[in-house]
Amino acid sequence: MLNYPEFDPIIFSIGPLAIRWYGLMYVLGFVAAWTLASTRAKQSWSVIKPNQVDDLIFYAMIGVIVGGRLGYCIVYGWQLWLEDPLYVFKITQGGMSFHGGLVGVITAMWLYGRKIGNGLWQMTDFAAPLTPIGLGTGRIGNFINGELWGKETTVPWSFNVNGVALHPSQLYEAVLEGLVLFLILWIFSAQRRPTMALSGMFLLFYGVFRFFIEFYRVPDLGKGYMLFGWVTQGQILTAPMIVIGAVLLFMAYRNNRTAEVVA
Repeated sequence: MLNYPEFDPIIFSIGPLAIRWYGLMYVLGFVAAWTLASTRAKQSWSVIKPNQVDDLIFYAMIGVIVGGRLGYCIVYGWQLWLEDPLYVFKITQGGMSFHGGLVGVITAMWLYGRKIGNGLWQMTDFAAPLTPIGLGTGRIGNFINGELWGKETTVPWSFNVNGVALHPSQLYEAVLEGLVLFLILWIFSAQRRPTMALSGMFLLFYGVFRFFIEFYRVPDLGKGYMLFGWVTQGQILTAPMIVIGAVLLFMAYRNNRTAEVVA
């Protein structure tokens, strides 16, 4: 068992301005997305051109922050929001929903796609490989904040938190939903793929990884297990992603085969 180092969530402060690790992790995620987008935009068949990358990342950033925060407040922090209407703006206190952020990014990609004349699936296919690094850094931010711990365990890599050995489920997610998912999508997207294929791959593999890790996470506070004594709210929200991802992949390659036959 490892001892949790009890990080100070604030890196440093200047007067009333505090720079937090959680916020820095989001910044690193956006910087990584910008760097990767700049690289992929140089490909001749890319739907995003190098001069459009800055605007793309700006739209995505707004989508992540607004969607992620609203999603958390609606699904997980509704009571806190009712008690304090300004709670939705207190991002530095933590509380971001992946599913809300996903809806926010999809909306942002749709809006920016309309602006530059691209379809929704073209935009989400381009954005899919850029996303996992940010997911991984966000989970590292959760670990530093000492939140979203897993269940009690006896595995040797558990962390001692207030005298209890817990699964570091945040780090499990950082590895699977961050590093592993990135490698899968980045390698898969190195060649031109049918429209919707990358979006489908992202939803499918993220859904599988998240569904699996939920077995090691503690159910959301106040929610408990929602079905059969073992199904969590996270799994209920994630299961449709697996189905939709598989359907998108099937449709992408079916449509591609149809187009090849017609050609």
